[in-house]
Amino acid sequence: MTMPVDDAHDRLPDRPLDRPLVGAGLAGLTAPAVRKLAAKGIVTIRDLIEQVPRRYVDLSRTKHIGDLKLGEEATIVGTVFKVDGKYVRSRKHMLVAKIGDGTGFIEVVWWNQPFRAKQIVEGAEVAVAGRFERKQGRLQVTGAFFVERIGGEGETVHTGRIIPVHPATEGVSVAMLRRAIHSALAAYGDDIDDPLPEDLLDRLDLASRGEAFRQIHFPVSLAAKNAGRRRLAFEELFVLSAGLAVRKRRIERDTPGIAMPRGEADVARFFESLPYEPTGAQRRAVTEIRADMASAVPMHRLLQGEVGSGKTVVAVAAAVAAAANGMQAALMAPTEVLAEQHYLSVTQMLRPIAGIALADDSPGQMSFDGPGFRVALLTGSVTGKQRDEAMQAARTGRAHLLIGTHALIQEGVEFAALGLAIVDEQHRFGVHQRLALRSKGPGGTQPDQLIMTATPIPRTLAMTLYGDLDVSTIDEMPPGRMPVRTVVAGPAERGRAEARIKVEVGEGRQAFIVCPLVEKSASLEAKAAETEYERIRHDVFPDLRVGLIHGRLKPADKEAVMRRVRSGDIDVLVATTVVEVGVDIPNASVMMIEDADRFGLSQLHQLRGRIGRGTHPSTCILLTSLDPGDEDREDARKRLDAMVATDDGFRLAEVDMAIRGEGQIFGRGTVDSDTGDGAPAQAGATDLRFASLLRDADLLVDARREAFDAVDADPDLRGHPLLLAEVRRRFADRLDWLFAG
Repeated sequence: MTMPVDDAHDRLPDRPLDRPLVGAGLAGLTAPAVRKLAAKGIVTIRDLIEQVPRRYVDLSRTKHIGDLKLGEEATIVGTVFKVDGKYVRSRKHMLVAKIGDGTGFIEVVWWNQPFRAKQIVEGAEVAVAGRFERKQGRLQVTGAFFVERIGGEGETVHTGRIIPVHPATEGVSVAMLRRAIHSALAAYGDDIDDPLPEDLLDRLDLASRGEAFRQIHFPVSLAAKNAGRRRLAFEELFVLSAGLAVRKRRIERDTPGIAMPRGEADVARFFESLPYEPTGAQRRAVTEIRADMASAVPMHRLLQGEVGSGKTVVAVAAAVAAAANGMQAALMAPTEVLAEQHYLSVTQMLRPIAGIALADDSPGQMSFDGPGFRVALLTGSVTGKQRDEAMQAARTGRAHLLIGTHALIQEGVEFAALGLAIVDEQHRFGVHQRLALRSKGPGGTQPDQLIMTATPIPRTLAMTLYGDLDVSTIDEMPPGRMPVRTVVAGPAERGRAEARIKVEVGEGRQAFIVCPLVEKSASLEAKAAETEYERIRHDVFPDLRVGLIHGRLKPADKEAVMRRVRSGDIDVLVATTVVEVGVDIPNASVMMIEDADRFGLSQLHQLRGRIGRGTHPSTCILLTSLDPGDEDREDARKRLDAMVATDDGFRLAEVDMAIRGEGQIFGRGTVDSDTGDGAPAQAGATDLRFASLLRDADLLVDARREAFDAVDADPDLRGHPLLLAEVRRRFADRLDWLFAG
C-alpha cells in the first residue's frame, strides 16, 4: 500500500487561502506593495495570514489627554482643531495637527510626510497612538505609532486595541501590512481549512484555525493572543510529527527487515571480556537495540551520548549480536582519522573474544569459516592487496564487521549478508549516502540501522529532526573518567597557558593546540595551521617534539602522525578541527584552543572531549582576544561562559540552541557541496512560525503522541485529506525522503 501523495490536493475543494494576492482586492494593498511582498515569498492569502507578529503594543485602553503621563504609550481620541504644514530647516517639511478632547490638547508632528494633510483634516475625529512627551512646554507626540480616523471602517485597525507589529518589508509599511491582514481575515477567515481532526479539537478544547489567526493578529486581550499562538504552535508540531509518523510507520509496514533474535550469550561474553564494567546506560541502550534487532521490522535508532560515554562499546555489542545471527555489520565514519581510530579501538576491544567461537552461531543466511570475530578496514587510503582482501572478506562473509568511510558505499563493495548498518556522526552524511549503505542488504531486505552521534541533541530537537527514529541515550559516563577544568584566557595570559603545556609534557603527558578556524576554506585553515606549527616548534617549544595534522594532509600522512601521537613520539600536536571527533589519546591532558570565540559551542565541546580520557586531571584553555565589553560579540561571550560553567553536553546543547536558534525543521537546510545531498540545518533561523522547541517542550510531547495515534489509526491519512495536504505542504522539498525509502 502506498501513500496517496500525488492526488491529495486533487481530492480537496478549492482552497481560498491558496489564491494569489494579485487581484484579491485587499484593503490598502497596492499593486507595487503586492510585488514587494512577492519578492519576500508572500504570494498567497495564506502567506499573508501566516505572517506572525514579532511583537505587540497594548493600546487597548484609551486615555484622556489631561490624564496622560510623560513618556507613556497610549491611545487618545479627539477632534482635529488645526492642521499646519510648512517647510523648515534645510527644506524639511513639518506637519503639525492640534488635537483636543475637552481635557486638554496635544500636537502630533510628522516630518517629511506632507500627504498626511489629506488624511488629517480640521473637524475630523481621530484616534492617536504613540509615546507622549512635553516639548517647548507643549504636550506632543512625534512619529505617532498610528493615527486613525474614527468612523471610517467601523472597526479601528491601528488604535484603541492590542496592536500587532508585523515584520517590516521594504516598500510595505507595517500599517499597510496590518490593514491587508485585517482585510484578508474579514474576507477569508471563515474559509480557513483546519488540518486538525475535529475529534482532536473537541477533546483538547482547541480553537479553530481561523479563530486562532484572529487571536494572534487582532487579539482582544493578551491572554487571547497567547491562546491563539499556543493553538497554532500545537498544530505546527502536530503536522511535523504526523509526517514523521507516516514515514516511520510506512517503513515498518512496507519494508522487509531481518529478524536477529539470537546473541544474548555472545553479548554477555563480550561485556565480561571488557576491562571495565559497562555502565547502566550502556546496558540499557544495548537492551533497546537488541529488542529492535530481534524484530523483522527494520531498526531505525539514534544512539546519542556524551563524548567518551562509550557509544562504540554499544555499537560493537550490536555487531556481535548480528554475527551471532549469521549476519554482518558495517560501520561508516565521516573521516579516515575517525574510521582508523574506530578500527584500532574495536580490534583491541574484541581481542579477548577474537579466538572464541560464537556461542549462538548457527546456520543462517551466511556461515563463518572459523571461530571468533573478525574486523576489516576499508578507506580511501587502503589500497592494493590490503584493499582487495578487505573487499573479499566482506563479499565472502569472512569479515563480521567492515569499518570504513564513504568507501563502503562505492560500487564493487559487496556484503555476503549485511544485517546491521552503523553510521557515526550521521549529520556529516547526506540522505542518499545513508540510503546507499542500507541498500547493500541481502535479497531486497533492509539492514537494521544504528545512527551514532557524539553531538548531544536537546530532547525536543531530537524529537523533531530525528522524529522518525527511536532514540537511545547514554546519559552516564564510565567510571574513572576525569573531569576537565576549563578556563578562558586573554592575550596577556598566553604565556601562562604555554607554560602549563610545558609542565604537563614535562610530567609525561601530551597536549593539543587547536588552530584558529578559517571560515569555509580548508586550504586557508591548513595554511594557518602550518604557520602556527612553525611558530610553535621554533619559537615556543623548540625543545619539545611538535607534530601537525590538518585536513589537507594525505591520508597516509595523517595516519603516520596519529601513529606517532598514540605511541608517545609527539609531545604537542598542532591541529585543525580534524581532531574534533574520534581521536582517542588517553595520555593527552591539556588542550589550548586559539581564537576559541570563533568556534561554535558544540564544536568547542567536541574538541574538549579529546582530553580527560585518561587517569590524569586535564585542562582546556580557551584563548580569546574578545573584549568583555564588546556587545557585538555577546553570543561568543555566552558560549565561552557556558563552556566554563558546565561539561554536560546536553545542557550545552540547550544553551547552544537558545543562542543560535533552532534551525530549519521542515526544509533541507544545508546541501553538501560534494554530494549534493541535503540535511536539515540544526542552527540559525528557524522555519517554525509559531512554535519554539525551547518554550513549547510540553506541547511537542502532546503533539507527537496525538500525531502518532492519528497515523496508527489511519496510516495513509485517507480519512484526513486536509491533514495529508498540510503534511505535503510543510514537507514540500523533502517528499522523496518522507514518502520513499
